[in-house]
Amino acid sequence: MTVILIDGPSGSGKTGLALRMQAGWAGPDVPTLIHLDSIYPGWDGLEEASLHLTDEVLRPLRAVRALSSGEGDAAGPRWRRYDWESGRPAEWHAVDAARPLIVEGCGALSRANEELADLTIWVETDDRERKRRALERDGELYAREWDRWEAQWRGFVAREDPRSLATMVVET
Repeated sequence: MTVILIDGPSGSGKTGLALRMQAGWAGPDVPTLIHLDSIYPGWDGLEEASLHLTDEVLRPLRAVRALSSGEGDAAGPRWRRYDWESGRPAEWHAVDAARPLIVEGCGALSRANEELADLTIWVETDDRERKRRALERDGELYAREWDRWEAQWRGFVAREDPRSLATMVVET
């Protein structure tokens, strides 16, 4: 099954693109959609969520698919929700390896994750516009954390260069 990763800076339009792709999917199996916003362990968790995606979802997903073709042994793919209100990890969610998968969020497209995906998409827009969108969407709470998140994001981009890993670039 297909694995699609959608990455780009905050406010660029990743979630909207992912929802449109899921809604317009042709075929009987509607893709599972994972939002990294549900996984980040707090405002400093971008890197940890990217690694969680690699270790708990994408590698196990490939292993299960290899097992179904008669190779190896594997535990099923899953992800753990982070409860932003309590500030703690919450319940685990199984990922159906038989269905297509779309993952969207800052940090989805790392070098390790790119190798485990079938399609990689980078979404971008003007910095001023994306900040306006993000703050309009998430309000005062995000306004207080914008610089903190943005510094983390820029560090990830400097290390991983996700735009260069993208199969396609979408401007919104």
